[in-house]
Amino acid sequence: MQQVIYILGIVLIVYVLISILLYFLQDYFLFKPEKLSKDFQFYYENQETEEYNIETRDGATINGLRFKAKDPKGVVFYLKGNSKSIKGWGKFAVDFTRHGYDVIMVDYRGFGKSTGRRTQKAVKRDMQVVYNKIKDNVSEKYIILYGRSLGSGFATKLASMNNPRMLILDAPYYSLSKVAKKFIPFMPLSLLIKFPMPTYKWLKYVNCPIHIIHGTDDKLIPYKTSVKLSRIKPKSTTLHTVIGGGHKNLNTFESYHQMLTEIVNSRPRKVDLVGSSIHVQHSSKPTNAKV
Repeated sequence: MQQVIYILGIVLIVYVLISILLYFLQDYFLFKPEKLSKDFQFYYENQETEEYNIETRDGATINGLRFKAKDPKGVVFYLKGNSKSIKGWGKFAVDFTRHGYDVIMVDYRGFGKSTGRRTQKAVKRDMQVVYNKIKDNVSEKYIILYGRSLGSGFATKLASMNNPRMLILDAPYYSLSKVAKKFIPFMPLSLLIKFPMPTYKWLKYVNCPIHIIHGTDDKLIPYKTSVKLSRIKPKSTTLHTVIGGGHKNLNTFESYHQMLTEIVNSRPRKVDLVGSSIHVQHSSKPTNAKV
């Protein structure tokens, strides 16, 4: 009996130590930032950019870029994934500038030239500050929120608190807690994770059109995640499927660009259901109809 208690004690100690390590090292596993020097010069071929810095109330600096379109018809606020910096992510701005949209990209705290202690609350606050700056110059009916992977949660939170033209989610997660549980199912993540990012909760309060794009072969965030998210606000959500698409390669599929073209150039319109089969029901009961 004493041996059993001893073994259980050792197991408990190891479990607690692993929990402590996960708590303090999760930033290392979740974020893969690329840091840039203050004098780094951004350059993108055939793209006109403007760099800016926003000072936050707690003394941090949020660095970002505006990619300019000729005679812009709106602005896309692009919230990127968890790796690198806008130095590399900037190449995706062309997918919107070619359709006549300016693109705003920023680096989260600790990425690129941005500074400050990174917490879920701080990043959410930073993104709202940036959104407010955009809103000062552009009516919300011309603002599109685009969230990619990690950025999908922040984009959803912004959309739930504001009134953009639309929300586009690229390979979104139900919550980061759910993603983490897939890899470490035996840990008490509800207590440990600093960035739970409950996208599914925030999505309930989004009132604009929602477009979700996901690849069927995504190994990190399964396609079924987007199917589940699309059921939260079914009347205002459209799920776009990239057959064979993974987590990082959707931009290499022609179908992705076709979807994006249709999404950003679409205008919401009410469907006339008069004369449609919407209220027609199949019946298993025999009828008196003669053949």
